[in-house]
Order: sequence, then C-alpha cells, then structure tokens
Amino acid sequence: MSLKLVLFMSLGAILLILLATYFLRKGRIPEKYALLWYVFALIILLFSVFPNVFYSLAKAFGFVIPSNMLMLALIAILFLLVMALTIMMAGQKKKSILLIQELSLQKLELDRIKRGNK
Repeated sequence: MSLKLVLFMSLGAILLILLATYFLRKGRIPEKYALLWYVFALIILLFSVFPNVFYSLAKAFGFVIPSNMLMLALIAILFLLVMALTIMMAGQKKKSILLIQELSLQKLELDRIKRGNK
C-alpha cells in the first residue's frame, strides 16, 4: 500500500473520529451511534496502519482483488445502516401515532369536563 493511501486513510479515520466527537458534544447524535462511528474509524485506522491484515482477510475470503472485498464490506455496512434507520423510523411512527391518540383522548376528556362545568 502506498504512503499516500496510508496517510489518506489515517487522516480520514481521524477526521471521522473528530466529526463523531463534535456531533456527540453538540447533542446531534446519541452515544451509541457515536460509538458505532468510532468503531468504523478504528477499523479504517487499523487497516491503514496494518495493510497486510486486510490483504490476508481478502485472500482468506477468496477475493482476488482486495478492493472488491472493501466494496462488498462498504455496501453491506450501508445496507445494515439503512435497515437500522428503517427500524428506527418505524418505531418513531408508532410512537407518533400513540402520542396523537393519547392527545386526542385528553382533548376529548377536557371537553367533557368543560361541558360538565357549564
């Protein structure tokens, strides 16, 4: 692996760590998601510092070109991220519906109380 690529990957991992820390401190992402980004950054950093591990993994999984394994891994990570976001959105939709129903019931009860006092 060339020195430029090692530096680029290392700087990218450090930038990812800094961005995750910044968003965590600003309260834009919760700790569990910041931890996920830290793990990704650590993996990138490890592969940039020890490229032979990456080449060995690619060979062990039967990839002729290591970049093919990298692309497959990135696509798999993106699919998992989309699945996680879909699950979160579905949960938020259920919570919104329950909240709307509860608010409607409280308004109905408030209207009954107001009519009873007249």
